[in-house]
Amino acid sequence: MEDYANNLSIKSWAEGDRPREKLSGQGRRALSDAELIAILIGSGSRNESAVDLSKRILHHYDNDLNKLGKAGIAELSKFRGIGEAKAISIIAALEIGRRRGEADSKAPEILTCARDIYDVMRRHLADLNHEEFWIILVSGASKVIAKELISKGGLTGTVADPRTIYYAAIQHQATSIVLVHNHPSGNLKPSRQDIHLTRKMQDAGRLLDITVMDHVIMTDNGYFSFGDHAML
Repeated sequence: MEDYANNLSIKSWAEGDRPREKLSGQGRRALSDAELIAILIGSGSRNESAVDLSKRILHHYDNDLNKLGKAGIAELSKFRGIGEAKAISIIAALEIGRRRGEADSKAPEILTCARDIYDVMRRHLADLNHEEFWIILVSGASKVIAKELISKGGLTGTVADPRTIYYAAIQHQATSIVLVHNHPSGNLKPSRQDIHLTRKMQDAGRLLDITVMDHVIMTDNGYFSFGDHAML
Protein backbone atom coordinates (compact mmCIF):
# COMPACT_ATOMS: atom_id res chain seq x y z
CA MET A 1 0.00 0.00 0.00
CA GLU A 2 2.82 2.40 0.89
CA ASP A 3 4.68 1.78 -2.39
CA TYR A 4 1.45 2.35 -4.31
CA ALA A 5 0.93 5.70 -2.56
CA ASN A 6 4.47 6.78 -3.28
CA ASN A 7 4.08 6.02 -6.97
CA LEU A 8 0.85 7.96 -7.44
CA SER A 9 1.22 10.70 -10.03
CA ILE A 10 1.04 14.28 -8.82
CA LYS A 11 -2.25 14.74 -10.68
CA SER A 12 -3.86 12.18 -8.37
CA TRP A 13 -2.78 14.02 -5.21
CA ALA A 14 -5.08 16.28 -3.25
CA GLU A 15 -4.99 19.68 -4.95
CA GLY A 16 -3.42 21.37 -1.92
CA ASP A 17 -0.50 18.91 -2.02
CA ARG A 18 0.42 19.50 -5.66
CA PRO A 19 3.53 21.73 -5.92
CA ARG A 20 2.11 24.25 -8.39
CA GLU A 21 -1.21 24.57 -6.60
CA LYS A 22 0.54 24.65 -3.24
CA LEU A 23 2.73 27.54 -4.36
CA SER A 24 -0.29 29.38 -5.75
CA GLY A 25 -2.39 28.88 -2.64
CA GLN A 26 0.17 28.93 0.19
CA GLY A 27 3.11 30.88 -1.25
CA ARG A 28 6.58 29.87 -2.39
CA ARG A 29 8.00 29.49 1.11
CA ALA A 30 5.54 26.71 1.90
CA LEU A 31 7.28 24.40 -0.60
CA SER A 32 10.20 22.11 0.15
CA ASP A 33 13.32 22.12 -2.03
CA ALA A 34 12.10 18.94 -3.72
CA GLU A 35 8.73 20.48 -4.50
CA LEU A 36 10.34 23.55 -6.05
CA ILE A 37 12.60 21.39 -8.21
CA ALA A 38 9.55 19.29 -9.17
CA ILE A 39 7.94 22.43 -10.60
CA LEU A 40 11.07 23.03 -12.68
CA ILE A 41 11.21 19.54 -14.17
CA GLY A 42 7.45 19.40 -14.69
CA SER A 43 6.95 15.63 -14.76
CA GLY A 44 8.42 12.41 -13.53
CA SER A 45 7.88 8.97 -15.04
CA ARG A 46 5.31 6.20 -14.96
CA ASN A 47 6.85 4.82 -11.77
CA GLU A 48 7.99 8.01 -10.08
CA SER A 49 6.41 11.41 -9.52
CA ALA A 50 8.33 14.61 -10.19
CA VAL A 51 8.57 15.19 -6.43
CA ASP A 52 10.00 11.72 -5.77
CA LEU A 53 12.47 12.19 -8.62
CA SER A 54 13.48 15.53 -7.12
CA LYS A 55 13.93 13.91 -3.70
CA ARG A 56 16.15 11.26 -5.25
CA ILE A 57 18.31 13.90 -6.92
CA LEU A 58 18.59 15.95 -3.73
CA HIS A 59 19.47 12.84 -1.70
CA HIS A 60 22.33 12.15 -4.12
CA TYR A 61 23.72 15.61 -3.31
CA ASP A 62 23.21 15.23 0.46
CA ASN A 63 20.18 17.58 0.26
CA ASP A 64 22.65 20.41 -0.33
CA LEU A 65 21.60 22.92 -3.00
CA ASN A 66 25.16 24.25 -3.20
CA LYS A 67 26.38 20.80 -4.24
CA LEU A 68 23.51 20.45 -6.70
CA GLY A 69 24.40 23.86 -8.11
CA LYS A 70 27.80 22.53 -9.24
CA ALA A 71 26.31 19.73 -11.32
CA GLY A 72 26.52 20.00 -15.10
CA ILE A 73 24.09 18.91 -17.80
CA ALA A 74 25.75 15.54 -18.42
CA GLU A 75 25.84 14.72 -14.71
CA LEU A 76 22.17 15.55 -14.10
CA SER A 77 21.09 13.73 -17.23
CA LYS A 78 22.34 10.47 -15.72
CA PHE A 79 19.31 10.42 -13.41
CA ARG A 80 16.48 8.34 -14.85
CA GLY A 81 13.73 10.76 -15.81
CA ILE A 82 16.04 13.75 -16.36
CA GLY A 83 16.87 14.64 -19.93
CA GLU A 84 18.91 17.54 -21.24
CA ALA A 85 16.00 20.00 -21.19
CA LYS A 86 15.14 19.27 -17.55
CA ALA A 87 18.81 19.39 -16.54
CA ILE A 88 19.13 22.81 -18.16
CA SER A 89 16.03 24.05 -16.31
CA ILE A 90 17.50 23.01 -12.95
CA ILE A 91 20.89 24.56 -13.71
CA ALA A 92 19.35 27.81 -14.96
CA ALA A 93 17.13 28.19 -11.89
CA LEU A 94 19.97 27.60 -9.46
CA GLU A 95 22.19 30.05 -11.36
CA ILE A 96 19.48 32.72 -11.15
CA GLY A 97 19.29 32.13 -7.40
CA ARG A 98 23.07 32.46 -7.10
CA ARG A 99 23.09 35.70 -9.07
CA ARG A 100 20.26 37.10 -7.00
CA GLY A 101 22.30 36.48 -3.86
CA GLU A 102 25.25 38.29 -5.40
CA ALA A 103 23.09 41.24 -6.41
CA ASP A 104 22.18 41.79 -2.76
CA SER A 105 25.79 42.69 -1.98
CA LYS A 106 27.43 44.99 -4.50
CA ALA A 107 31.06 44.19 -5.20
CA PRO A 108 33.51 46.82 -3.92
CA GLU A 109 35.09 49.18 -6.43
CA ILE A 110 38.08 49.99 -4.21
CA LEU A 111 40.33 47.20 -2.92
CA THR A 112 41.39 47.72 0.69
CA CYS A 113 41.90 44.11 1.83
CA ALA A 114 41.77 40.49 0.74
CA ARG A 115 38.09 40.29 1.63
CA ASP A 116 37.36 42.95 -0.98
CA ILE A 117 39.16 40.82 -3.56
CA TYR A 118 37.10 37.80 -2.54
CA ASP A 119 33.87 39.80 -2.83
CA VAL A 120 34.84 41.03 -6.30
CA MET A 121 35.70 37.58 -7.62
CA ARG A 122 33.38 35.10 -5.93
CA ARG A 123 30.62 35.62 -8.50
CA HIS A 124 33.05 34.47 -11.19
CA LEU A 125 34.56 31.50 -9.36
CA ALA A 126 31.71 30.07 -7.26
CA ASP A 127 30.47 26.53 -8.00
CA LEU A 128 33.17 25.72 -10.56
CA ASN A 129 34.41 22.16 -11.00
CA HIS A 130 37.51 23.29 -12.86
CA GLU A 131 40.28 25.74 -12.04
CA GLU A 132 40.39 29.25 -13.49
CA PHE A 133 43.07 31.93 -13.24
CA TRP A 134 41.98 35.58 -13.24
CA ILE A 135 43.65 38.93 -12.72
CA ILE A 136 42.24 42.15 -11.34
CA LEU A 137 43.81 45.26 -12.84
CA VAL A 138 44.09 48.07 -10.31
CA SER A 139 44.77 51.81 -10.54
CA GLY A 140 47.09 53.85 -8.34
CA ALA A 141 44.10 54.72 -6.15
CA SER A 142 43.39 50.98 -5.59
CA LYS A 143 40.34 51.19 -7.86
CA VAL A 144 39.33 48.15 -9.90
CA ILE A 145 39.93 48.93 -13.58
CA ALA A 146 39.06 45.54 -15.04
CA LYS A 147 38.93 41.79 -14.40
CA GLU A 148 40.24 39.34 -16.97
CA LEU A 149 40.11 35.57 -17.26
CA ILE A 150 43.61 34.40 -18.16
CA SER A 151 43.11 30.66 -18.45
CA LYS A 152 40.95 27.68 -17.60
CA GLY A 153 42.28 24.36 -16.43
CA GLY A 154 41.20 21.02 -15.05
CA LEU A 155 40.57 19.87 -11.52
CA THR A 156 44.20 20.24 -10.50
CA GLY A 157 45.67 23.24 -12.24
CA THR A 158 45.75 25.95 -14.86
CA VAL A 159 48.36 27.93 -16.76
CA ALA A 160 49.17 31.60 -16.17
CA ASP A 161 51.50 33.24 -18.67
CA PRO A 162 53.27 36.35 -17.28
CA ARG A 163 53.44 37.86 -20.78
CA THR A 164 49.65 37.68 -21.18
CA ILE A 165 49.09 39.08 -17.70
CA TYR A 166 51.44 42.05 -17.97
CA TYR A 167 50.33 42.82 -21.53
CA ALA A 168 46.82 43.26 -20.16
CA ALA A 169 48.14 45.40 -17.30
CA ILE A 170 50.01 47.69 -19.67
CA GLN A 171 47.02 48.00 -22.00
CA HIS A 172 44.82 49.14 -19.10
CA GLN A 173 47.58 51.33 -17.61
CA ALA A 174 47.29 49.48 -14.32
CA THR A 175 49.80 50.26 -11.59
CA SER A 176 49.20 46.96 -9.78
CA ILE A 177 47.57 43.60 -10.31
CA VAL A 178 45.88 40.98 -8.17
CA LEU A 179 46.29 37.30 -9.02
CA VAL A 180 43.25 35.15 -8.30
CA HIS A 181 42.52 31.50 -8.87
CA ASN A 182 40.25 28.87 -7.39
CA HIS A 183 40.85 25.42 -5.95
CA PRO A 184 37.86 23.21 -6.86
CA SER A 185 39.07 20.64 -4.32
CA GLY A 186 38.24 23.06 -1.50
CA ASN A 187 41.84 23.01 -0.23
CA LEU A 188 43.00 26.56 0.52
CA LYS A 189 46.68 25.68 1.01
CA PRO A 190 48.86 27.13 -1.78
CA SER A 191 50.79 24.59 -3.81
CA ARG A 192 54.47 24.83 -4.71
CA GLN A 193 53.39 25.92 -8.17
CA ASP A 194 51.23 28.69 -6.66
CA ILE A 195 54.17 29.99 -4.63
CA HIS A 196 56.58 29.75 -7.57
CA LEU A 197 54.14 31.54 -9.88
CA THR A 198 53.64 34.36 -7.38
CA ARG A 199 57.38 34.98 -7.12
CA LYS A 200 57.75 34.81 -10.89
CA MET A 201 55.01 37.42 -11.31
CA GLN A 202 56.60 39.65 -8.69
CA ASP A 203 59.98 39.49 -10.44
CA ALA A 204 58.44 40.37 -13.80
CA GLY A 205 56.39 43.17 -12.25
CA ARG A 206 59.44 44.86 -10.75
CA LEU A 207 60.92 45.29 -14.21
CA LEU A 208 57.74 46.98 -15.40
CA ASP A 209 57.08 48.89 -12.18
CA ILE A 210 53.77 47.03 -11.73
CA THR A 211 53.11 45.67 -8.25
CA VAL A 212 51.53 42.34 -7.39
CA MET A 213 49.08 43.59 -4.77
CA ASP A 214 48.00 40.10 -3.68
CA HIS A 215 47.46 36.54 -4.80
CA VAL A 216 44.19 35.10 -3.54
CA ILE A 217 43.19 31.44 -3.70
CA MET A 218 39.44 30.91 -3.49
CA THR A 219 37.08 28.07 -2.69
CA ASP A 220 33.32 28.09 -2.19
CA ASN A 221 33.88 28.36 1.55
CA GLY A 222 36.65 30.91 1.90
CA TYR A 223 39.94 32.27 0.62
CA PHE A 224 43.68 32.34 1.24
CA SER A 225 45.58 35.61 0.81
CA PHE A 226 49.33 35.62 0.18
CA GLY A 227 49.37 39.19 1.45
CA ASP A 228 47.63 38.35 4.72
CA HIS A 229 50.14 35.56 5.33
CA ALA A 230 53.21 37.76 4.59
CA MET A 231 54.09 35.72 1.51
CA LEU A 232 54.57 38.66 -0.86
